[in-house]
Amino acid sequence: MAAVRPMLNPMSLTDSALDSEAIAQARRLLSPAPARERLWPVVGAAAFAAVAALALAGAMITAPPVVSQSMAVGDGSEGELPGPEF
Repeated sequence: MAAVRPMLNPMSLTDSALDSEAIAQARRLLSPAPARERLWPVVGAAAFAAVAALALAGAMITAPPVVSQSMAVGDGSEGELPGPEF
């Protein structure tokens, strides 16, 4: 008897009927989206720091100066307070 040849040749493991690029694209589309960093907490903290800095700067500008002696200038006559002598 003659050797029987099968009609279909078996495929090797490396051969595939699927397009490898299409499979890679499908895997990319089905993979979960990468986690994005939330930006609003950072923006809120920066805005709070900016407002606090401006408020403190405004308070420093509008606050009266601290002095240890009177700033009135005079020689003591006519009811004036004596001032520093130069």
